[in-house]
Amino acid sequence: MQTSWILYPMFTMVLLTLMIGLRMLQLRFRAVYQDNLDPVYFKLNRGGKPPHYMTQAEQHYVNLFESPVLFYVVVVLIYVMQLVDLFTLTLAWVYVVSRLAHAHVHLGNNAILRRRNIFLMSIALIATLWSYVFIRLILQ
Repeated sequence: MQTSWILYPMFTMVLLTLMIGLRMLQLRFRAVYQDNLDPVYFKLNRGGKPPHYMTQAEQHYVNLFESPVLFYVVVVLIYVMQLVDLFTLTLAWVYVVSRLAHAHVHLGNNAILRRRNIFLMSIALIATLWSYVFIRLILQ
């Protein structure tokens, strides 16, 4: 199996982050131009109450710089340590799919229980990847 294959899920996560960032920017413009949010709000996060849809997108964007950071690091470790196999590749892709599903729910109907379950699944996937790398390191 090619070692570089593990980088594709990581690139997909980066693409998701960039797309959510662009969506957030679009919703900020909408808040100012359609919903009359004072642009001063963005200077100090004061100057009016932002619309719900904008806050939701901003929260999700911030989420993409929290637990996914653990994903980026473990993928780099898997790549460097040449631990790419069907198991790591599958878990990496399932993690990405879980984050796509999380984005869909969070930015869609925002069903809290469904979102929580998807989030917990993504954390379990990260924990499994990290455990696998740790065990492989010990066994070397």
